[in-house]
Amino acid sequence: MKVFVTGAGGRTGKLVLERLRDQPGIEVKGLVRRQEQQQELGESAVVGDVLEPAGWEGELAGSDALVILTSAVTKMRPTANPDDPPEWYFEPGQMPEQVDWEGQRTQIDLAKKHGVKQVVLISSMGTTKPAHPLNRIGGGNILFWKNMAAEYLVNSGVAYTIIHPGGLIDQPGGRRQLLVGKRDSFMDVPGGPRTVPRADVAEAVVQALLLPDALNKSFDLVSRPEGEGEPTRDFAALFDQTTAGL
Repeated sequence: MKVFVTGAGGRTGKLVLERLRDQPGIEVKGLVRRQEQQQELGESAVVGDVLEPAGWEGELAGSDALVILTSAVTKMRPTANPDDPPEWYFEPGQMPEQVDWEGQRTQIDLAKKHGVKQVVLISSMGTTKPAHPLNRIGGGNILFWKNMAAEYLVNSGVAYTIIHPGGLIDQPGGRRQLLVGKRDSFMDVPGGPRTVPRADVAEAVVQALLLPDALNKSFDLVSRPEGEGEPTRDFAALFDQTTAGL
């Protein structure tokens, strides 16, 4: 299996690339934005911009699967008064409408063009909540555009798996019970689980590529606190708990 991973230079993207490299029978390439990220990840990484596919489309061609981990990222601008909250902004050309909508739409179109058999899209929990605070950060309306891309993928005709993780935490994977839901159902439960380790999201991506139970599924992914419940090992059973469509 040949897998192409975009957003491979991010914290979750690096974990996905590492896990895929460990899988026998999988050949993986990752798209990163900066030269130093390529140097860190080695020969399996290529430099490019999702908004300018001419430089990397050839790397995608011939792939069996595409994993989309690209996302607009906010920057912090300190205020003149240290007592004031910091200002958050997106760099020019890197607004959510451009990265999470136009960029992801371009990737989906290229996947269809080149006969990619499955697209795994990492979105975010909260996309059904227009008033979510993330939509106000930097004026980017990021969850709205992520939802637009997810809908576009579902209607593209390409087999898909869409994962909406909760808040990403930098904790070891494989130690927690994972839970799946639909359309932000966990957010409607007071005190319910809202976070998931990046490493567990990476493992879910790998398993979604290996198990047919994940095909044409879209689901939220969170975890119980470590030590609460049995760590998830059977991903086929986990994927069977959710349904097709957004």
